[in-house]
Amino acid sequence: MKLEILTKTENRKIQNDIISKIRDLINYKNLEPGDKLPAERVLSEKFGVSRSSVREAIQKLEFYGILNSKPQSGTFIANIGQIAMNGMIDDITSLEEQDFVSLVETRILLELKTVKLAALRRTDEDLKRIKFALDAYNVKMLAGEDCLEEDLLFHLAVASASKNSTMNTLMLLITPEIIVAYDKDRVCEGDVALSEVKKHEDIYLAILNQDPKVAREKMKAHFKKLYDYIYGDQQDVKLKKG
Repeated sequence: MKLEILTKTENRKIQNDIISKIRDLINYKNLEPGDKLPAERVLSEKFGVSRSSVREAIQKLEFYGILNSKPQSGTFIANIGQIAMNGMIDDITSLEEQDFVSLVETRILLELKTVKLAALRRTDEDLKRIKFALDAYNVKMLAGEDCLEEDLLFHLAVASASKNSTMNTLMLLITPEIIVAYDKDRVCEGDVALSEVKKHEDIYLAILNQDPKVAREKMKAHFKKLYDYIYGDQQDVKLKKG
């Protein structure tokens, strides 16, 4: 049996097609909130797709609050009207994969806020997590080794210290893809490595000293290179606006 490897774009198209067919099924059968959908196996056979693809589509609809799966019971339509459901599904299937610039802009807005909150709300335990990630990052950066994971852990530790669960969740969703896309195959050495280490240390010290204003300034300075990367000569204007 040939193993089919799907790209992210192909997988998204399959999911959107299944989601549209689930919507059509609900509308055709006049299913109402609380009604049960056919089992994954039945939907898989009906739509001519794998059960895993059906499961992923259902999970996506669960995430948006359209379906509700109950262990040992099945999948049910959530308490949402048909008009609202159709509109939400149209929006879901029309969503394109986030472009890199949009992700970066969102991350910067989030981190400028989370670092201020982290400076105000951090605990001793938060400081330990941030310092642990910082030390691990410094070791690899100064050795000229790949430090993507350590960089990610540092920023996520700062977000966690903000004590805002929503912003922390958003950071978990978007930061890994940004860091991998921006830092892929990039290893810093010499003065560049020292500069990157100092920027991270400055952020940590501002949080340690519970100074939200300085924490935000240091995070903004840290993002200057990222602004250069996505905006080029326009970055100074955009940084001032931020």
